[in-house]
Amino acid sequence: MGMTIVEKILAKNSALEKVSPGDIIEAKVDTVMLHDIGTPGIQRPLKELGLERIADGVECVIIPDHFVPAPTVQAAENLKITKNFAVSMGVDNFYDIGRGGVCHQVMVEKGHARPGQIIVAPDSHATTYGACGALGTGFGVTDVAIALGTGRLWFMVPETAKIVLNGRLGAGVSAKDVILYLLKTFGEARFIYKVIELSGAVVENMSMEGRMCIANLAYELGVKTCIIPPDKITKDYLEQRTNTAFEPVLPDSDAQYAETIELDLSGLTPMVAAPHSPSNGKTVAEAAGTKIHQAFLGSCTNGRIEDFRIAAAILKGHTVHPDVRMIVTPASQTVYLQAINEGIIEVLLKAGACITNPGCGVCLGGHLGVIASDEVCISTSNRNFRGRMGSVKGSIYLASPATVAASAIKGEITDPRSLGVELV
Repeated sequence: MGMTIVEKILAKNSALEKVSPGDIIEAKVDTVMLHDIGTPGIQRPLKELGLERIADGVECVIIPDHFVPAPTVQAAENLKITKNFAVSMGVDNFYDIGRGGVCHQVMVEKGHARPGQIIVAPDSHATTYGACGALGTGFGVTDVAIALGTGRLWFMVPETAKIVLNGRLGAGVSAKDVILYLLKTFGEARFIYKVIELSGAVVENMSMEGRMCIANLAYELGVKTCIIPPDKITKDYLEQRTNTAFEPVLPDSDAQYAETIELDLSGLTPMVAAPHSPSNGKTVAEAAGTKIHQAFLGSCTNGRIEDFRIAAAILKGHTVHPDVRMIVTPASQTVYLQAINEGIIEVLLKAGACITNPGCGVCLGGHLGVIASDEVCISTSNRNFRGRMGSVKGSIYLASPATVAASAIKGEITDPRSLGVELV
């Protein structure tokens, strides 16, 4: 019997001819990603384990993004620890403030996530790298320290569920609506410690930006990781960003899946995730009219140039509702500069949006846009738990960039298709 993508990656990196779900293996780790929370966190386990250097063959990428620029003294201390660690360890791929952005975006746009790799990070949304055909997954700081210092880590080979997304998305319906629909359909426990391997016409016709959105939010399904078979879109995207050779890993024709699910998304309409769970999905029509106080466009889920283009197309010639503050955070310096060059930032500023530096501050409720009690925020981010973006008495709706932009204009949750703007 053949193997799935993730099984083939794990077999290759553990020098085994074949692996099967449930096997306990030790595999070579290709890349470790760290940020300004994870880097301070690994200091103690590294010291206790006597690991004083980065293992040969491990690419380490460090990207401060959670509290940048530092809003508190403690955040400043963590940033100092992070930079000192990068310098002392001789890390070449250190993207300091003003040079990087949100870690998962920078990892992909700088070519650090490539097909067939195993990438670990002290961050749950490392599943994003599955958009590139890599096995990206989050671990606690002790496991990450071991991976960094030894170049190896243990895995239990997960089962893989194959989800085939058929049909064609309608105008105004995006990757974010797809993943919110999957969360509504399957909940947060159906795929615990499983891989979901996505294929079908919807995925095949989706840009890398859209694939990253889905792979990022897929973590909220409870998965070990999400992976998309690399194709020409993947190859063309990565060849513009890295000179490092990569070998796409595809599933065998006789791969064994725990289950295969086929869905036709031709009739899908814009979605939201209502408070207080990403799986609490509703159509925008069901949530329409809900008053909002804040609209957020950004995060590692939807802070890319494609997202900004969509929002700008809707906001052009309009203004943000007087009862709403709209906060916009580019996912990286690269996205920010491109948005400036394309005139997108000017459109957003004229509409009344506040543009922040790239970072995670708004999404995690740390700074740059914390919500108050009884406030409602509509956000393109990936989590809407109580207290995620500020007060535990606040409420968060997750939505696509198009829905967030339309809602910012109207002051209430609004179907972007209702504004008469030509949407793709």
